[in-house]
Amino acid sequence: MSTDKRGKGISLAFFLVVLCSPFCSALDGDAYAAGGGFPVIERLDGRDTLFKQYMADVEANRRRTFNREKSRESPRILAESLTLYQYTPKEGDDLFSLAARCNIPYAALVSLNRIRHPVLLETGTPLLLPSSPGIFIPDEPDSDLERLLAAARFPEQGNEGAALIINRGAAAGFHFFPGDDFTATERAFFLNATFSFPLRSFTLTSPYGIRQNPVTGNVRLHQGLDLAAPEGTGVFAAGEGTVTEIGEDPVYGNYVVIKHGESWASLYGHLQTVETALRSTVRSGTLIGRVGSTGQSTGPHLHFELRQNGRTRDPGKYLFQAGGR
Repeated sequence: MSTDKRGKGISLAFFLVVLCSPFCSALDGDAYAAGGGFPVIERLDGRDTLFKQYMADVEANRRRTFNREKSRESPRILAESLTLYQYTPKEGDDLFSLAARCNIPYAALVSLNRIRHPVLLETGTPLLLPSSPGIFIPDEPDSDLERLLAAARFPEQGNEGAALIINRGAAAGFHFFPGDDFTATERAFFLNATFSFPLRSFTLTSPYGIRQNPVTGNVRLHQGLDLAAPEGTGVFAAGEGTVTEIGEDPVYGNYVVIKHGESWASLYGHLQTVETALRSTVRSGTLIGRVGSTGQSTGPHLHFELRQNGRTRDPGKYLFQAGGR
């Protein structure tokens, strides 16, 4: 076994096979999620029998985890006591209220479900609920947050621990650190690192919302932000993802679309030049183009959109920056 740099996290070599856990084997088949084998919690209150069982598991595991220095239970036993349940967030649910109702640190929900930011918790998308507090790090970190978690916990000479978690029909390997939580740095990164502004310096000339088009005069929804900057100014990816479209459009001019996870995408329009390639993997801050005035434009600026499941969202609600004006 190994410990992280703070001496708290423990990575364990074990296999979590939820279909064969003692609790799961006692359940009726209708209680399992399709393709996943997880007990499904329908509502987070005492009227749901599975939620009551889940809360009992959480309480038992919290006692084991936080009293482990006084007990004789090994870290392996702590890990083997972990069970997973499934719950689908409903309208009004948010990450922090879910964590509070489940008596589990939100870091456990975030790391297990690979959530990049609190606002990216989606209603109607199933979540896995772990019965033990801790941090889950995938074998192949593919987000800035996961790389940050891994860098703080994995020793330089590899890591012995591995947990096989069967997640929604696909096998994914994770390292599990029972009782661990976000550091102050990790917490700040998670709470702030949603999408960043694609320009280092700019002037906002047109916000998201209904406006009169300055070229056509038509009144309609402006589906993004117009950020004015000198021609040739670098345009950077607003978040990590994959370049899925590069093209030329009568309205957008030269444009780039980046897909961020399963639901989100960003669009960058009116580019002078494109500095990336189709199907490229980019990180937040990667140079992808330069400000121009191509397409339907009255001067050099970047038209920037955020889309969730194909629908535009007000980028101002999801962006953070250090500068700008």
